[in-house]
Amino acid sequence: MSTVTRCWWVRHAPVTADGGRVYGQSDIDCDTSDDAAFRGLAAILPRDAVWVASQLRRTHQTAAAIRAAGLSAPEPLIEPDLAEQHLGDWQGRDRAEVFAENSDWRGFWIAPAHNAPPGGESFADLMGRVVPAVDRLVAAHGGRDLVLVAHGGTIRAAIAQALGLPPEGAMAFVVDNLSVTQIDHIAHPAGGDHAWRVGTINRPPV
Repeated sequence: MSTVTRCWWVRHAPVTADGGRVYGQSDIDCDTSDDAAFRGLAAILPRDAVWVASQLRRTHQTAAAIRAAGLSAPEPLIEPDLAEQHLGDWQGRDRAEVFAENSDWRGFWIAPAHNAPPGGESFADLMGRVVPAVDRLVAAHGGRDLVLVAHGGTIRAAIAQALGLPPEGAMAFVVDNLSVTQIDHIAHPAGGDHAWRVGTINRPPV
């Protein structure tokens, strides 16, 4: 019989106190005032799950707000490799200035998938640490529900892993704050084969 591990990805609550600055892995607070959204998440997410978050406090504030909305859940395990993309020297700088300085990089994102900010990492680098972390978590908690409170870039990397996409393909997905992305890992007993099944991407909480 196959072993199904269900990964419930939740992007943290909105960051509203960044002052228009690039934050990346800067450890700043999020806004957990949307009670209806958190009640929605408490109704959507599974009971008796293993909870995991990055080391950044906005993920822990989000997890705490879901618990406060009525879902009984443990404190999250901390997995630093699920942190947002590190934007190096751009972190803390005015976002408009950074965009203006890099206007020759076409596209919606502040940098293309394979371009790293000075002192930081590219989105491809982010995928390089998120994918092994997901593999470790699935191996350690096979057959369980995993609630992973993380970041937009992290969740795009997990979507790319499941769909076999290159980094550029992953960046095409919208992952809103407090949305749920549900992906199943299916391990087959014969020969160690496995597959991914995407249930939903960017599901709103209400």
